[in-house]
Amino acid sequence: MPSYRIGSIFGIPIELDLTFLLILPVFAYVIGSQIGEWVGILNDVFGAGIVPGPLTGAPVVAFGLGTAAAVGLFASVLLHELGHSVMAMRYDVEISSIKLWLFGGVAQLSRFPDDWKQELYIAIAGPIVSVLLGAAFYVGFIVLPGASGGAANAGAVFLLGYLALTNVALAAFNMLPGFPMDGGRVLRALWARNQPYAVATRRAAAVGKGFAFLLGFFALFGGAGINLYLVAIAFFIYMGASSEAQQTMLRAAFEGVAVRDVMTPVDEVETVDAETSVADLVDRMFRTRHTGFPVVRDGRLVGLVTLEDARSVNEVERDAYRVEEVMSRDLHTIDADADAMDAFSRMQEHGVGRLVVTRADGESEEGSFTGLISRTDLMTALDIIQSSGGESGAPSLRRGTERDQSRDV
Repeated sequence: MPSYRIGSIFGIPIELDLTFLLILPVFAYVIGSQIGEWVGILNDVFGAGIVPGPLTGAPVVAFGLGTAAAVGLFASVLLHELGHSVMAMRYDVEISSIKLWLFGGVAQLSRFPDDWKQELYIAIAGPIVSVLLGAAFYVGFIVLPGASGGAANAGAVFLLGYLALTNVALAAFNMLPGFPMDGGRVLRALWARNQPYAVATRRAAAVGKGFAFLLGFFALFGGAGINLYLVAIAFFIYMGASSEAQQTMLRAAFEGVAVRDVMTPVDEVETVDAETSVADLVDRMFRTRHTGFPVVRDGRLVGLVTLEDARSVNEVERDAYRVEEVMSRDLHTIDADADAMDAFSRMQEHGVGRLVVTRADGESEEGSFTGLISRTDLMTALDIIQSSGGESGAPSLRRGTERDQSRDV
């Protein structure tokens, strides 16, 4: 989904996802339509003594208050994520942005530290911020007089009480062991004290998947009707746990493995000339079973062409089109000395299946390249590493340098 930057805090870009702009009016409507129920909860929990009449008598008042409560709730989520981010920045972790979206907010950290103490402090920073916000709103709730007064006073007291209660609830929910939620990360950090990080991640992910299953079961069969929002949260937790467990496994497997250990060297890379017709390109793809080729002109790299590029040309016109007319000139590159895991992450980030490898000195002239690394190269290397049973990826991989050269490049 597209997102829109609205500013920055401490140098961290703040973005609103399109799903947030869609869900905010829904939250405002739901809260506004449940003002009476919330007043009852606040009166029971805090002894607020709020008279619901002034708040529920006019739809404009109720939904205006619902909108203020929804905005306050998402602002609290933003501060929760800012707590994670500021703590992460203390450990030199880069924060690309904080994004508000369908399920609240997410601080997009470049990585989580392998040091279990640092991860623990980052994980608990958000819930601590939420608890402090809840306490601050509760103090304002106590200090502000006139709960039984007019709509303005009653509305202010309601809003402070609602945000006090929901911030504490937000902290409590996030501390449940639903990895990769905050509680799941705390669990992983504690397990990582005395066992390998990858093992701790697998255990935390297994607990997170179990929690997601229970949450989804409750949302479907809890007796209060099907709660689709909770079902979606359960699905998000399950997929997040699976994804992070896989990423951690890959990082552990590729530890010590550089791009140069995995790539296809330039003298083994099959290329296609820029003047080749698209028809000949398709025929070559069929014969070699390769779906992408570097494109060269006078021995210099000028682009990459894929099967998708060839398919963009009508079959009857392919003899008339040259590869240079359909190829991509926007080359995604990586240094030969970079980590293999960085190559995998970059492919995911840009949605591509291969990267051009440049010289290790980083001073390649435009168009020159050292080799090519594809997702197939990485998966083949991963199979070699795992089949060797070694703890260190690089030595295991180097023992298997005679690799299958029928790659999807």
